[in-house]
Amino acid sequence: MTDVTTPETGSLEARPTRASRPPARPGSRSTAPGSRPRRRRSAESRRRVVALTMLAPALAGLVIFFAYPLVASIFYSFTRYNQLQEPEFVGLLNYRFLFTQDPQIWPAVLNTLWFVVILVPVRIVCGLLVAGLLSRAKTATGFWRTLFYLPALVPPVASVVAFVFLFNPGTGPVNQILRLFGIDGPLWFNDPAWSKPSLVIMGVWVMGDIMIIFLASLLDVPRDLYEAASLDGANGVQQVRHITLPTIAPVIGFAAVTGVIAALQYFTEAAVASGVASGKATIGGGTAAQLGYPGTSLLTYTELLYQHGFANFQFGYASAMAVVLFVITAVVLVFTMRRISVFRPEADQ
Repeated sequence: MTDVTTPETGSLEARPTRASRPPARPGSRSTAPGSRPRRRRSAESRRRVVALTMLAPALAGLVIFFAYPLVASIFYSFTRYNQLQEPEFVGLLNYRFLFTQDPQIWPAVLNTLWFVVILVPVRIVCGLLVAGLLSRAKTATGFWRTLFYLPALVPPVASVVAFVFLFNPGTGPVNQILRLFGIDGPLWFNDPAWSKPSLVIMGVWVMGDIMIIFLASLLDVPRDLYEAASLDGANGVQQVRHITLPTIAPVIGFAAVTGVIAALQYFTEAAVASGVASGKATIGGGTAAQLGYPGTSLLTYTELLYQHGFANFQFGYASAMAVVLFVITAVVLVFTMRRISVFRPEADQ
């Protein structure tokens, strides 16, 4: 007990000291200094468990359909494997043959790069132009938007078969219309010089997927920016350069990155066009008149990979090709995202 003089009465009062205070009852909560951090850590642990539980399906799909196939491909790329016998370790033999001895690899690489350099920019520019026209349409806007978007819903195989028929050099309606104007049309899919441009024309026809994204971004540009620019005397070209393009730059960057990835994996359209134009409607080893017909103009990297893996049963060599494609795609993706300013931090722009 201690004696304390109170200011109200000036008298001495006896107050219990800390040691003489009654002990806490057994059922009361502890107020120890370390109890609150422990409760906080427990709450954070529960939140992590809930988050991991919600992410479990996506993580399982990532492991099953991406991580495991990637690791398996890397392993099989160092083996000779045909799915009938046990894998035989051969070291870097598959990679050595890929880079130095395969006579078809470089035409396939050049054709794939051609689609990356030509097809992707053409689709982006045409999609942006059509989206710009549709954003300024005053009447029947729903009809025109539907009309330009519908080709994107057509399956790729059906689109290729239809275009091979339309561009048939002998009976196709395109060359027949050109003859009415005294023009001898080219051989299109039967000519090595025109086979890839024909696929680019078809790629522009099915550009509705990126066109609708560009249209949404253009409609989202604030109108007051254009009004302010008009009051300052800016013409249409200056408004597009200084307002429209900077505002939708992230969307253009997204279209460029996804387009490059798709072009590096360009397979269905080239393979089907090659088979149908050569007179065969199926794809695979021994079914087409020539792989990449006409000549090797439509032979892409993924088509050659498919040929080695699923037609010739050279799964070890096909796995090596897949690993190289994955590395190249990752490098191109990182380079593209670094070069496009919208993917860089603002301090670096």
